[in-house]
Parts: sequence; C-alpha cells; structure tokens
Amino acid sequence: MGDMLTNIKAFIVKELCVDCILGMDFINKYKLIINTEDRTVSIRDSHKHTTLQFDVNKHCINYPARLIKHIRIPPKRTVLNSSLNIHRHTSFISLHNPTNEVRLLPKDIILDTTTIPTLSFKKDRNIDYSLAQKHICNLIQSITNLEQKDKVKRVLDKHVKLFDTTKPTIVTNVKPHAIKTLDYPPPSSKPYYSTPAKQDAMYKITQELLQFELIRPSYSPYGALALLVAKHDVIQRMVVDYKKLNNITIKDNHPLPNMEQTIQVLGNGYQLFSKFNMKSGFWQIPIEEEDQHKTAFITPEGLYEWNVLAQGLKNSPPSFQRVMTDILSPCRQFALVYIDDIVVYSRSFEEHLEHIHQVLSILSQHNFQLNPSKCSIFRQQIDYVSHTISEQGVKSNNEKIQAIINLREPSTLVEANKFLGTISWYRKFIPRFAYVDAPIHKIINLTKANRNKFSWGAPQKEAFLQLKQLLITSPLFLDYPDENHPVILTTDASKVGVGGTLQQHINGEIKNLYYHSQMTSSSQR
Repeated sequence: MGDMLTNIKAFIVKELCVDCILGMDFINKYKLIINTEDRTVSIRDSHKHTTLQFDVNKHCINYPARLIKHIRIPPKRTVLNSSLNIHRHTSFISLHNPTNEVRLLPKDIILDTTTIPTLSFKKDRNIDYSLAQKHICNLIQSITNLEQKDKVKRVLDKHVKLFDTTKPTIVTNVKPHAIKTLDYPPPSSKPYYSTPAKQDAMYKITQELLQFELIRPSYSPYGALALLVAKHDVIQRMVVDYKKLNNITIKDNHPLPNMEQTIQVLGNGYQLFSKFNMKSGFWQIPIEEEDQHKTAFITPEGLYEWNVLAQGLKNSPPSFQRVMTDILSPCRQFALVYIDDIVVYSRSFEEHLEHIHQVLSILSQHNFQLNPSKCSIFRQQIDYVSHTISEQGVKSNNEKIQAIINLREPSTLVEANKFLGTISWYRKFIPRFAYVDAPIHKIINLTKANRNKFSWGAPQKEAFLQLKQLLITSPLFLDYPDENHPVILTTDASKVGVGGTLQQHINGEIKNLYYHSQMTSSSQR
C-alpha cells in the first residue's frame, strides 16, 4: 500500500469478483485502520507507518445483468424469482409484463446493469512520498509518547504534499505581488565582467530557475544587475541589485509584526509550540503579469524576469507578510506569522493537534511548500526571532549568543556597526547596556563626511570584551508579566544616558520583565 511493501499468504481463487480480498490476518498483522470520517486507510509495521486517502464510488465497476434462460411472461402477469446472471454470479429478480400481449425474453438479453463501488486510493504521482515521509518521520522523532506520535503523524500525512521538497511550488488563490512605480524611465544596468567559472555558475543557476519556471526570458527595457556571492564559502548564490528599481517603487506600508508584542503573546501560559518555515518563501508568491517585466535582470548570458517574488525588491517583505496574514486570519487566535515563519501555540496536546491541522489545511489549499529542516513541532520550547520561548519565560538564543561570542574584534566602521547591531537584539536582557556600549557608540555615530575618522582604541576594546562577558554571565532571562500583580517601573539618568527597569514582586520574588537603556544626545542632556 502506498510506498510500503506488505506480504501475506494468500489463496488463489478462480472467478473471484474482485482482485484480492484481505482478511483479519492481514488487518491484525499490519494494524489496519479504516477511518471513514477522514476517508483514510492506515497500515503500519515495526518500521513504518503509511496513510492513504481513498474515494468511495469514484471508480465504480458496472456489470451487465443477463438472463441465463428464455423467459415467457403472460399478459398482465409477474414472473417471480426469474434468474439473471450478474457477471459470473447468479441472482433473482421479479419480472412484470404490463402489456396485453405475451412477452418472450431470450437468453442472454441484458436487462440492466449493476454497479459495484470500489475504493480508489489517491496517490498524486507528482509527489515524492518517500522523501515527504522521511521529512515527517524526522519531525516527529522527538515525540516520546507513541500514541501521541501516531496521532501527529496521521495529521501530517493528510498534508503530505507540504513536505515534498523535490521542486519549488507556486501558491494559488492569493493576490500576486504588484510593483507600483513612479513615472520615470525604466532603470537598467550593464553586466560586469566575470571570470569563465563565474559565468558558468551563473548559467547553471539561471537554467535551474528556468526549469522550475521561476523566471523566464525577458525583452524588458528594465535590467537590474545580477551578481554572484559566496554562500558558506563554497556555494555561489545569485543576487540581483534592485537599488535603481527600488528608488522609483512606491512603498508598501503594510506593517511587519512587532517582535516584542509577538513574544509577549507567546508567553501567555502556552505549553506546546510548533514552528513552520516556508521553503524559499518569496519564490512561492506569484507576481502580477503586468509587473513581471519590471523585475528583469541582466546576466552575461541574457536578460530574464521573475515569475515569482524576488528577494531584494523594495516591497517583498510586506507583500509576503500580507499574503500570510490574510490566508491565516482564521487561525489568528493560535498562530502568529512573521514573514515566512509561522508559530502555532496551544495549551494542551489535543488542542495543539487541531490547531496544527487547521494551519496545514490552509497551507495545503494554497499549494505552499514547507522547509522541513527549519520546522519543529510539539515542543515545550522553541527558538523564534533570535529568542528561546517557553511557558516559563523568554531567554536569549544560545546559538545566536555563541555566534556573537565568536565575532572578532572590529577593525572597520562596518564591522563595528555589525557587532553593535547584532548585540543590540539582546539589550533588553542587560541592565545598563547603553552605559557599557557608550565608547563604541561614540565612534560609530559619525556623519558621512567623517566616516574616515573611525578609530578603534582601548576604550572600545574594553567595551567590546565587557559586552561579550555580559552575554555569558548575566541571567539572560525575562519573565512574562502577570496581570494579577502591579508592575514596578524604575528609572534613572546620567550624563551618558537614561535607563529603566520593569519588574514585578510575586510571592516575595522579583521578576524582571524588561531592561531599557539608551544614549542621550547633547541637546537631551
């Protein structure tokens, strides 16, 4: 059944009315379950579990009903129990002659047809079931309760197509991305000279995109420059420089979620979390046909344009956010969306199971594709937007912290800005953050004309090391606010900046909710 091999001893029977009859020995051996509500059949052995959908009466078999002997029916009479042959089997019917004349019915005449319904197992040949099942099994391996694990797998099996990553998909029944531009001539660029190796790499990338119909050849007057950048030091990734197009694109003001509000929502006593990530999410959203020519990009091999939402376009994030927010609006009480990440949160296993089913049903209806390697399900804590979230509270993500710890000391303005921008994600965990980072902030807060005056000295080095130390020694954990207790706000100011703390006293214990600190300008002082 499906992609699962089964074996059993069978008898060979002549003139069987169906291809095969499975008895209780097969049902017991493979723990077969027929779910009429979900219209699925499930079987499993010690190694594998497979669920298939079926249709009743979709493919019916029609058999002719023939008389097996001559029949003479007098006028106005009924002949009872006349025999007829249904395929190779015999049944009995009553025949009535309503006329005033004798009726003769010859042998083998077809009186009618009988219809026998069959179960048709639906298996989309375009789906790589083996790969999808592998992804599903990897996702549920952390669930230790076997009964719960089985229930979760049944839900995921209903949406198996979401987990097939063999080729990209483009979603359906959503509003395509539109590119509204000002009344300016189409911007264009010339391709840079590149080495033969890079030209070959670019050619392979564009051919793959053409194969999956993500791009198409273009005759557009637009032409952004396509470049190759190294990814993980080995893989070449194509990026398109849309600066010129973005300069004449009207901004889409659809908001992105506020991260602090998102984290507070997730901390409202929820016990189970699941996270779903879209695979190459932007590439799953179509672009309006009339605007596709604006996405044209130029390579040494030719000019192409996108059929789907491209990275680097000015309004790609808000456009994607709008699509996801709109389609998942029925799930807004238990699901949060941040661009291509969906978090589902619930208070119990059964509730979470139903929530997961609703979210995946919507994604399936719109032909989305998940990135299984970045998904996690039925977890008591998850990593989300650089934080680790659980029922108890919020803490910094260990992997992100380690990445900051591994950063080398900055030697340029760009590197100093990158370090401070990265570590600022966690300033709410660290009291007096602005005071500690003041020496670094002082040398990066330069006007464009003075950027060449960047100078990294001993005060900056000390601040750099101290900030790293705070990340590994401070209790980087924040509690969720309790609405039943008052919130205490403590503030202070100095010649350097201002700061504040949000706390609650609960059962004799101080709960830290948030730390805030910032530098002050000369006028503010």
